[in-house]
Amino acid sequence: MLENMTRILNMAKDNKYAVAQFNINNLEWTRFILEECEDIKVPVILGVSEGATKYMGGFKTVVNLVKDLMEYLNITIPVVIHLDHGSSFQVCKEAIDAGFTSVMIDASMYDLDENIRITKEVVDYAKERNVSVEAEVGHVGGSEDSANHGILYAEVDDCVRFTNETGIDFLAPALGSVHGPYHGDPVLAFDRMEEIKEKCNIPLVLHGGSGIYDDQIRKAISCGICKLNINTELQQVWALAVRDKLKNDEEVYDPRKIIKAGEASIKKAIREKVELLGTRHI
Repeated sequence: MLENMTRILNMAKDNKYAVAQFNINNLEWTRFILEECEDIKVPVILGVSEGATKYMGGFKTVVNLVKDLMEYLNITIPVVIHLDHGSSFQVCKEAIDAGFTSVMIDASMYDLDENIRITKEVVDYAKERNVSVEAEVGHVGGSEDSANHGILYAEVDDCVRFTNETGIDFLAPALGSVHGPYHGDPVLAFDRMEEIKEKCNIPLVLHGGSGIYDDQIRKAISCGICKLNINTELQQVWALAVRDKLKNDEEVYDPRKIIKAGEASIKKAIREKVELLGTRHI
């Protein structure tokens, strides 16, 4: 069933585990994720970036795709359709109006006051429509930042003020993770993470989950992380499997067979990540 993230992540917070956000990129990706999470019987957050939304045909297309697949596949687990890194109030509004059950507004590129103003506008609109809201403080950079440590870490006091003044449901503080592949070891600020958990008292989100070591993920969960975003890792294992298929089967040309060649690898990665996060059956 479709729902927002509030109940799912509050249960994770109370029981000290995390739930995965797996980003979707097309119909096959969505089907693979839904099927595997249904088989495991765990809730799933389907993350959709603005770029993926445009690629897939718009917000309404994404919502209809997910709903129709859920009906066709007899999906019974809780499913969230979540906008990943919405760049403006207008983008978040379009996603909400189309039927997204959760949105992330990312105004972290602005100063704190402007970030609060924009985020509060999204929260006010979303709350009236039973849509949950995630937002970011500091700035989670790209993969190049893992090499030069050019990450704007979130300040604890900023996180507290931001949470109190916006009324967000979940906070993504920038604490050393990056989007895309890591160049060097992830350097996560666990002490600051734990302090933010204690002072803000809402579920925390860790972006850039692909490439963080398992022991770091376990520690992050103990420090308040309730949601881990995964995208690059699924893309990488899928790409390896498809390359292998094309290398060993020069006669294949059917796109369905080519895309499906990565199914087992994606599902294996999903199951391993769910087990690592300790996600409960609900």
